[in-house]
Amino acid sequence: MSDVESLPKVELHLHLEGAAPPEFIRTLAAEKNIELNGVFDAQGAYAWTNFAAFLETYHKACEVLDDPEAFRRLTEAVLAKSAADGVIYTEIFIAPDICGGGDPVAWGEYLAAILQGAETARATHGIETRFIPTCIRNLGPEAAVRAAQLTVDRMGPMVTGFGMGGEERHLTAADFASAFEFAREAGLGITSHAGELCGPHSVVETLDHLRPSRIGHGVRAIEDPELVRRLADEGVVLEVNPGSNIALSVFPRWADHSIQALRAAGVPVTVSTDDPPYFHTDMRYEYRMLADTFGWTTADFTALNMTAVDAAFCDVDTKTRLKARLTGDTP
Repeated sequence: MSDVESLPKVELHLHLEGAAPPEFIRTLAAEKNIELNGVFDAQGAYAWTNFAAFLETYHKACEVLDDPEAFRRLTEAVLAKSAADGVIYTEIFIAPDICGGGDPVAWGEYLAAILQGAETARATHGIETRFIPTCIRNLGPEAAVRAAQLTVDRMGPMVTGFGMGGEERHLTAADFASAFEFAREAGLGITSHAGELCGPHSVVETLDHLRPSRIGHGVRAIEDPELVRRLADEGVVLEVNPGSNIALSVFPRWADHSIQALRAAGVPVTVSTDDPPYFHTDMRYEYRMLADTFGWTTADFTALNMTAVDAAFCDVDTKTRLKARLTGDTP
């Protein structure tokens, strides 16, 4: 193991269902007698060949996550893996439209189970977690407003942000402005996926209409020098997921990834894994590849993690404790 792999880490961009270990999904499917044809390859990993196939496999695997108890167990499994990779703090995306189908009562039950799983993981592994409920872009603006309302109704110490995932090419950011304004006025941190499959215009629209402090991905901003300057000047933090971008062919090789150029231009960047088992990555691998590709050192990763803590949707006391752990001032 390299020195950078063993560093304490902060992760801001992780999808709960997308982080489900394949063995967890297989076990749950066997318990529930659910056939998952085509979900796994011969080695037991998730099977997909392109973005459409990735989404199909993802949705099939989620069929076994059909009750609150499954999500409690999933949360514990995901956080155990993160902690084993050295993650001390993570923010996880969850969707009210997936957890309970947008029904307020069911959403409360699913969320309670997820929070219980996070509390168990904190007690067992020492990992701190916050959750960012998201609307799903391709479900449309009305569903987004409902998701924002459900999030605000259940916001609390561990539910601290609101975001948007889903098909980036569907509608425009302006269509979702009312949902994000509602969440912002309630005091939630704001982030949104943009600039991954779509180009820099997607990031510009998101900045203009949703006014986030963070952008999920945002890596194609590099194609617009004016946008890069804007991100740097405004201090908008990018939740970058290099391994995911390589797997989905946003960039052909690690050496071609924009994270180095964005960081050199003064854009605040962080490192996360997105849907790690689908993309054959984890935080240790991300750190190793960034070190090998760009020559990043322990100092670089510590600075990156400090940026992530400053951008995190958590309270000041938690940030202080995290920074102490990153610098070795506390066990």
